[in-house]
Amino acid sequence: MGRQRGPHAASRCWEWECGALTMADPRGLDSVSGPAPGARRRAWAELLAGRVTRQKPGPGTGQKVQDSAVRLLRSHLDWSGLLLEVEGPPCKKLCLGPLIDHDGPEACSNLSTSFIGSALRDHASQLGVPVAVLSSQMAASSIVRMCAAGAEHAHRVLLDTEQRKKLSSLIEITQYLLAHSMFSRLFFCQELWKVQNSLSLEALWRLHVHNVVSLWELLESCADLQAVVSWLFRNLRLLCEQVEAPCQHTDIARAMLSDFVRIFVLMGFQKNSDLRRNVEPEQMPQVARDVLERMLLFALEALAAGLQEESPAHKAVSCWFSTFSGQTFGSIISTDAPKRFFSHTLTQILTHKPVLRVSDAVQMQREWSFAKMPPLLTSLFRKLFVILSPEELVGHLQEVLETHEVNWQHVLSCVSTLVICLPEAQQLVHDWVARLLARAFESCDLDSMVTAFLVVRQAALEGPSVFPSYADWFQASFGSARGSHGCSKKALVFLFKFLSDLVPFEGARYMQVHILHPPLVPNKYRSLLTDYITLAKTRLADLKVSIENMGLYEDLSSARDVTEPHSQAPQDVEKAILLFEHTGKIPVAVMEASIFRRPYYLSHFLPALLTPRVLPRVPDSRAAFIESLKRADKIPSSLYSTYRHACSTAEKNPENTAPGMKVEPNCVDEPLKLLMIALGGLRAAMTDPAQYDVLSAQIAVISERLGPALGVSEDDGSCEASKIQLSVLAPELEQQEQKVRVVDLLLTSFCQNLMAASSFAPPDRQGPWAARFTMTMCGHALLPAVLTRLCQLLHHQGPSLSASHVLGLAALAVHLGESRSVLPEVHVGPPAPARDLSIPEFFNSLLTCRTAESSRLCLKSVPVYMPLSAYRIIPARLCGGTWFCTAAISYSLCKFSSQSRDILYCCLSPGLIKKFQFLVFRLFSEARDPLSQEDTAGLAWKPLGLPSMDWQRAALCLWRQRTFQELLKEKQFHLTYRDWLQLELEIQPEVDSLSDTERRDFHQWAIHEHFLSQPAAAGGCDGDLETACTVLVDVLLDFCQSSRSHNHSENSDLVLGGCTGNRDIFSRLQEMAADLEQGPAAPYSHSSSRGHFLFRVFRRRLQALASGWDVAARLRKQQELLMYKRVLLSLPPLVLVGSPQVEQPAAPDCDEFFHLVNSELRNFCSQGGALSHDITVHFFRGLLNACSQSRDPSLTANLTLTACQTKCPIVLTSALLWWPRLEPELHCRWRRCFQGPLPPELQRLQEAQQFAQSFLSPDTAAPAPGPAWVSAAALHFVIQQAGKESVESALEKLDCQREEAGDSLKALHVCGEILGFLQKRKISWLVLFQLTETDAGLGRVLLRLAPDEYIRLLPLAFYSLLSYFDKDALIRENAFLHVAVDMYMKLTCLFVAGETSAVSTPANRSQELQSQGDPVGLIRKARLFLLQSIPQCPKKSFSNMEELLATSGDWDPEVSTALLSRQQAVSDTDLYQEPHLF
Repeated sequence: MGRQRGPHAASRCWEWECGALTMADPRGLDSVSGPAPGARRRAWAELLAGRVTRQKPGPGTGQKVQDSAVRLLRSHLDWSGLLLEVEGPPCKKLCLGPLIDHDGPEACSNLSTSFIGSALRDHASQLGVPVAVLSSQMAASSIVRMCAAGAEHAHRVLLDTEQRKKLSSLIEITQYLLAHSMFSRLFFCQELWKVQNSLSLEALWRLHVHNVVSLWELLESCADLQAVVSWLFRNLRLLCEQVEAPCQHTDIARAMLSDFVRIFVLMGFQKNSDLRRNVEPEQMPQVARDVLERMLLFALEALAAGLQEESPAHKAVSCWFSTFSGQTFGSIISTDAPKRFFSHTLTQILTHKPVLRVSDAVQMQREWSFAKMPPLLTSLFRKLFVILSPEELVGHLQEVLETHEVNWQHVLSCVSTLVICLPEAQQLVHDWVARLLARAFESCDLDSMVTAFLVVRQAALEGPSVFPSYADWFQASFGSARGSHGCSKKALVFLFKFLSDLVPFEGARYMQVHILHPPLVPNKYRSLLTDYITLAKTRLADLKVSIENMGLYEDLSSARDVTEPHSQAPQDVEKAILLFEHTGKIPVAVMEASIFRRPYYLSHFLPALLTPRVLPRVPDSRAAFIESLKRADKIPSSLYSTYRHACSTAEKNPENTAPGMKVEPNCVDEPLKLLMIALGGLRAAMTDPAQYDVLSAQIAVISERLGPALGVSEDDGSCEASKIQLSVLAPELEQQEQKVRVVDLLLTSFCQNLMAASSFAPPDRQGPWAARFTMTMCGHALLPAVLTRLCQLLHHQGPSLSASHVLGLAALAVHLGESRSVLPEVHVGPPAPARDLSIPEFFNSLLTCRTAESSRLCLKSVPVYMPLSAYRIIPARLCGGTWFCTAAISYSLCKFSSQSRDILYCCLSPGLIKKFQFLVFRLFSEARDPLSQEDTAGLAWKPLGLPSMDWQRAALCLWRQRTFQELLKEKQFHLTYRDWLQLELEIQPEVDSLSDTERRDFHQWAIHEHFLSQPAAAGGCDGDLETACTVLVDVLLDFCQSSRSHNHSENSDLVLGGCTGNRDIFSRLQEMAADLEQGPAAPYSHSSSRGHFLFRVFRRRLQALASGWDVAARLRKQQELLMYKRVLLSLPPLVLVGSPQVEQPAAPDCDEFFHLVNSELRNFCSQGGALSHDITVHFFRGLLNACSQSRDPSLTANLTLTACQTKCPIVLTSALLWWPRLEPELHCRWRRCFQGPLPPELQRLQEAQQFAQSFLSPDTAAPAPGPAWVSAAALHFVIQQAGKESVESALEKLDCQREEAGDSLKALHVCGEILGFLQKRKISWLVLFQLTETDAGLGRVLLRLAPDEYIRLLPLAFYSLLSYFDKDALIRENAFLHVAVDMYMKLTCLFVAGETSAVSTPANRSQELQSQGDPVGLIRKARLFLLQSIPQCPKKSFSNMEELLATSGDWDPEVSTALLSRQQAVSDTDLYQEPHLF
């Protein structure tokens, strides 16, 4: 225990007692006596001289000896070390418990505390002081001595190991004393504060944690609270520095800091606390708040002063900000204290040192964007945003701005962080700004106006994806009459006064926005706007910025410095050339600049475009763009001549031109040699694991030497390009020989290094060298060349690559995918889809499965972590045919086996994994069986490294691997029925690795055994064969439309009109369609409201196509409809007609086919009012099949053909056109099936054909059967097929004697003669130009016979035929004027829409035809004809004219005025006429 041995024990005990009593009571010294001064000390021998004789033990001798021993020990105790004793003696050596505490035996661990308690009671009794006071004084003194033991660390807040042991013992004793009411917390706290500068913060924390004395009790026992605040602040700052310092006690320091922060937050910000208080109620919360505020102010001032990394201040600030986390406040998050603390902290940040004025904020705010903010301040804001909701944050920000002077830098930085980190806050900020503007204009509140503009500009700095650009916001807020500024003149004056006050301080970009997108101002207040524009332009002139010299594509939404014209012009040229490439037209911005901004166009844009260079043999996009501008007279002749002369000079002296400058071979080879040496150094380091730590340094050397090897001085940041243009079919690296050599060196080095690294470590233990090397290849404008070279290697030379090459390229593709977030997208040409692809999708597009060789490249691979010796054992034929997918997937799964699944999603394209599944299913029949548990469980990567491994076993091992099978459970990686069809359609059967029989077996398994039974959620068909057919048709049509289906080889096998692919898939469709037809519920009955699946697919696809009459839309729809027709022709003809319905009348339902014909095929797949022969014959074959299934075949045929007369007359006209080829088959099949004559409706068609034939014969014509239009159609087709003489004779029969003028005008003259014949017979032909769907007669039939394009061109025909009629006779007809005006209006609309170009006539035709075919001349003649005819028309002609004019709008003011004037004159005349009463 605390025994002291030696001759000076008594004196030291005396000195401690005096000191202890001095601390307790100054009077204690008088009651203590000691040896007299000058008394002689007796020697040890003299003391023992009288005890030589041994006394005999008596009855009480033992007890006396024990008492004497206890008194001896108590009188010689070292009280200064008593409470600091760490360990007591083992019980078996010394057990003083029974001697000191006679209440009973205690455990060995309690011997020390019980003895000390007994000793303290005795000593307190001797001194005459309370034992609680004495023990508190002794404990405080002991803590001071313990802390002083580390005096060599004057600023240390943590204890060392020895001090913690002593403190632990002291706490244990103190807890014993507290439990026995022998300790005073108040007295103890007061004694500690007397020597607070000697205390350690950890000692106080441990006293609080072990419930010896709480921090609250410590604080409220101190008289000088400000001193306590300073002491706590100083120690917390030191603690923060030590938390970030590398030491073994970091966890203790973090726990201390979290506890102190949590305690201070509860003390300072918790309401309604019920703890006992001995001081003023507000003092303790104020102390806690003061400490927290001083720490925050220290951090903010350190940030403002600038912090250096790794400095003590930086560590302290970082550590303090880290306490604002859920980990710190997790235990008290249920209270409202953390939220109030965070709100208070946010207020302190926003109001810290508000020294910046508004003008300073206007000038400097673009330097306070999120990207430029100190990371520590950003992290603090983000932590504060966790607890507070977006609504609370915006509301608090608004409240602070309204009630405090603020630090604008912190306020605007907070706004940036708010809109970046909390998407919900973006709309809240927008609404807040709107309220500020409304308040500002309502009361001319300048503060609200300033706040609104600063907040908007700050939010706009973060980009349009976060907040609307400033230009868009300004235009939306002030560019319309709905803006708050337009309510009064006072508001306008206020706005322009505010904008004028901003002019001296704001940047040029904002003034350009105000000038180019000015506020909407009434005309009477335009002077306010012009005054501001003059002021702003003057300021821009002072800044040397010109509105006229702005770039064509300069981004006004950007707040960066205005680009100089000579710097912006090259960017504008590149942008204009890019747009010209995509559209083939001169960009609108260039055309506008050539007219409205000629100074910039002539002085900057054209010189940048016409930079002399060596012109390519085949004109590139730049040359084509220049020639287009020259043809449009947008390049002055003198400037163009100078450019051509300079280019000719450059061809003769290419060494004098910068763009095509040639470099001496020695100058080129030297940087390449240095690069090769650096690559060799990396290879040497790769093969020696001991030098693995130098890989990063070696890659840095490679990166440094890449620039000189490429001929560039520094990285041009090409990785930041928005898009890379690349043609997959013809990837070229023109005039980039040096770059090709560098790329080949890098690719070869990567492959070699990967093989070397894999010889001693699997991918997951190779470190980050591959990723770093990949990013090095992406810099220095090298990425487009790397991707182009990879396209050449994989897409065009894949089968000839060696094993090491394919393995290396697969790993490179994986690491490029890993960096996809920082790499641009790739815009590829055919055969890939016409869209932008990410890097993994780009690699997927390079790999095809069309042939056996390309399939092997996709699949076959030896894993990259196989020992190098294994590669030498594999036969050469296998290495030469190594495949890609297995390598990429195997490498990814092994490389990132210990990381999250998300990184696999980045590295691997879903298409790549789906291709692997497709090929495994296709090539390995054993993979088609379900995997057992034994197949997937416990399969490690080791079997893949067997020396005898071939590509089949490698692929199957990967397929059976459990990790890979778990990956396939993800929806995006699962091979669906649609995916399978898309890949199978690309297979070319003539070069397929499967035979015809094997391919058919595989199709049967895939469709009927695998995908048909799978649920729809898993990409299957839910057992529905109709769904399988629907998906197959949809995919087939998509494939035929895609560029992948068009093979450019001459010997390609064609399927569905120019599409090459697996024609066996089409056979599967026919088989499944036949199965559906023979099933118990055949879909061809069309009884279901859903209709036939084929027409549902057609309808859905047609709705998705772009509508319009432009050439591109029409060609796309025509191509789509031709494919529909081919699909229909390949399926059973009953699809068009449907089976007869069970109920009577027994007519099949042809409505879906009729709708397709009327809406689409009539316009795109017909000619001359009839469908093609193939679809016509197919329909009638289907009709005969339907009749064969009917109870009454003749009735079924009659009902169907009768329905055609009203619903789809073009079917009947098509039958009349092709009747000579159609009739024999109909007769033969009907007689064979039904042994009777043709049905009456078919006989009617036969009679119409006979009438038409007899009409052209010299004999008497047969009577025309009804309906009349059927006979007329038959006659029309017969006349078309007859010669010229027959046509003339037919016209003579119609009393038309006009002679034919020529083939070019034949149709026009024939029409004129026929209409003249009708007029002679008093039959109005005007109804032919008033066709509507509501007509029950001929009009509706004609609308469904002629294509819509012909119907729309009726106005052209109308005014072209007027010359064949007598004008006076036409005018006398009451309906003529209404028709003429309607046709003129539609003719004008055709001309405005540009749809009369089809009738324009080449110059080499006759003058008469030119006059008829010129649209402008025809409109001029039509207009003149109307103006001359209007005064002569009878008054009945003007009925309903107002209604007609009301629907047309302002189409021709002069004609409209003439019509209304004539109508009014007629009305006035009627007013003065006498009424007819009788």
